[in-house]
Amino acid sequence: MKQSLFNLFIICLFGCFLIGNAQEKVTVNGTIRDAFNGETLIGVNVIIKELKTGTSTNEYGFFSISVPKGNYTLQCNYLGFEVFEKTLNLTQNERLEVTLKGEAVNLQEVEVKENKKKAVITRPEMSVNKLSMMQVKQMPVVLGESDILKSITTLPGVTNAGEGSSGFNVRGGAADQNLVLLDEAILYNSSHLFGFFSVFNTDAIKDLKLYKGGIPARFGGRGASVLDIYQKEGNNKGFHMNGGVGLISSRLLAEGPFAKGKGTFLVAGRGTYAHLLLKLSNFKNTVYFYDFNTKISYELNKNNKLYLSGYFGRDVFSINQSFVNTYGNSIFNLRWNHLFNEKLFSNLSMIYSDYYYGLNLDFVGFNWDSGIKNYNLKYDFKHYVSQKTKLTYGVNAIYYDFNPGRIEPSKAGSGINFQQLDKKYAFEPAFYGDIEYKVSDKLSVSAGLRYSLFYRLGQQKVNVYQDDQAVVYNADSQIYEKGTPIGTRYYGNNEVISFFNNWEPRASLSYAFNPNESVKMSYNRMVQYLHLISNTASPTPLDVWAPSDQFMKPQLVDQFAVGYFRNFDNDNYTVEVESYYKTVQNRVDYIDGADLIANNAIEQVILQGKARAYGLEVLFRKNEGKLNGWIAYTLARSEQQTPGRTAAETGINNGEWYRTGWDKLHNLSVTGTYQYNKKWSLGGIFTLQTGRPITYPDGQYTYQSLSIPSYGLRNGNSLPAFHHLDLSATYTPTAKPGAKWKGEWVFSIYNIYNRRNAATISFRQNENSLQNEAVRLSIFGIVPSVSYNFKF
Repeated sequence: MKQSLFNLFIICLFGCFLIGNAQEKVTVNGTIRDAFNGETLIGVNVIIKELKTGTSTNEYGFFSISVPKGNYTLQCNYLGFEVFEKTLNLTQNERLEVTLKGEAVNLQEVEVKENKKKAVITRPEMSVNKLSMMQVKQMPVVLGESDILKSITTLPGVTNAGEGSSGFNVRGGAADQNLVLLDEAILYNSSHLFGFFSVFNTDAIKDLKLYKGGIPARFGGRGASVLDIYQKEGNNKGFHMNGGVGLISSRLLAEGPFAKGKGTFLVAGRGTYAHLLLKLSNFKNTVYFYDFNTKISYELNKNNKLYLSGYFGRDVFSINQSFVNTYGNSIFNLRWNHLFNEKLFSNLSMIYSDYYYGLNLDFVGFNWDSGIKNYNLKYDFKHYVSQKTKLTYGVNAIYYDFNPGRIEPSKAGSGINFQQLDKKYAFEPAFYGDIEYKVSDKLSVSAGLRYSLFYRLGQQKVNVYQDDQAVVYNADSQIYEKGTPIGTRYYGNNEVISFFNNWEPRASLSYAFNPNESVKMSYNRMVQYLHLISNTASPTPLDVWAPSDQFMKPQLVDQFAVGYFRNFDNDNYTVEVESYYKTVQNRVDYIDGADLIANNAIEQVILQGKARAYGLEVLFRKNEGKLNGWIAYTLARSEQQTPGRTAAETGINNGEWYRTGWDKLHNLSVTGTYQYNKKWSLGGIFTLQTGRPITYPDGQYTYQSLSIPSYGLRNGNSLPAFHHLDLSATYTPTAKPGAKWKGEWVFSIYNIYNRRNAATISFRQNENSLQNEAVRLSIFGIVPSVSYNFKF
């Protein structure tokens, strides 16, 4: 079966290659840049008007179209930029350098021919959302710091656990099922300050795209989504700086050219300073974060370019210096772009990614650290075969180094002994291919296949259990308990402990009724070999990652989606409606009372079950005029089931389906911006969600004069509905003629009507009445903020 799938895929590739080369053609290719700063632009629509065909620029601004010889009009359009048109007389291959002018460049002109955010009708791409940095910066957020992660939660199908929570959930998937990439490097923790800020400095970010379904075969390793983010390359027109000063954080970025314009650089830094104010008082606790972004690009010649990019971030949380928590990401990426010819583009990347978590517990005399590192080699190719056919194929290999935890004494005489939990190692190579083919003016298809392998490697002692069951079922008490090892087996360095391999097919199609209306369908199989060991609704820095092995099988995710897309009223409005159904095999679940921290035998508290998620998403956009924005609504359900392994076992939650910790039936988000005049612009977001699932006590009993609550089935209750309204106003003073310094003031109010949304509800015994009572914990009420942004 596997060989048949592979053979069929190769036949399709070869057949489309022959079709695409059936007649002599010429190729027009090139790079598209921002006229203001020289940044390459990702996802620009490039169209040959006479043939009603086109393509889009790749992650490095490159495009290629093959057409018969003749006279044509080339059109390039991109959100926030003027439409570019050029007449071409194509008798031979031609290479172009196209620059697009942004809206801000021509504010004084009477009429600006701007591009609109319209739905992509003819391409088979679906379940993909993109936000510009301009849109992100216009959204009001808590504490005044623009936030990519909070911005994507305004899109359909995307939620999080609530205020002050890290990570995000896509189409009923867990937070660990999202692949978060920054310049192709994997980020294992995407939040600062336990979720109050994201790790992404919007000043340094050029492009973001969220894949919720129809995920291309070049992506793998996660089950729910891909958040693909690229940093800016640096201004090649001249040296510039920009930044911002807020109430608790500030940022600064510098960029410019070097080597006579062959190279560019970018350096950005960001940090909070509320801890400095705390030092002026007797308050001895402190909390802060800082991060740095950098990128260097250098053009060797017209066919070869090098990129060097990096990120380093740290969070520090300290209580009277006796408890110090430090954690953060580090990434490094060296890339080589090579253009073999006008149709074949390649990118070779060598990537290092590291997530570190450390604790200094001076009051008990020991230090703790854990983390995960990976080393990634990728070689990707984009082959623009013809105007109808585009191939994408490549290979990547990732080596993982897991550190579940290490304890060492911090001072002599502490009584603490050094202990290293067993380190774990894994190797994940993969091969992939994608083809996008335009069958006719109305029908376009895309098909992909990924073949992934996973080697769980030694050096480690592995527990051996009776009947290979690390978790045993106690029939008398009807509970699951830790199994007792009957021995151990030692695996040497790079000796294979477990091996998995999987085919991951992907397919999508688009049928256009007319240029403004289409229906689309997609299917994708994703395989996830890593598991986040966490039993909280939102990831915490203390959570550790673990590789698949003989006790934890890889998660297998299948998703089907169908959608309707339409642009109307001359593209001033768009509507996108999608419905999806997703199943997950081998989803990790935990026995009651599972101890996950510093557990050297984590397999003793884990069972694997299945999950499902399904829903309806509606996105309505207004693209034109002083008032624009979108309304996103999602009706969805996310459930999990862990039945007994035999008929005698009850399973988790009596083997019944139960709501996952991130299930939210209703999710409504209304986002809008209003350009009042040249000086003032307004923004607003209203959010309404079903409360997060929670387990309330359903009874109580008395033990030694204490009233103790008893709990029913998992996640059988919900927190109160979550909602808030956020507003912002941006004031941009008129700059003096010839002035290089430009600034703006941003005033925002988060949760303007002071809604006390419940982060959690706990239960305790009232000291006076001795009765159990519920206690609501809220993170934020109303939060005003002000910041000043500048550039020169």
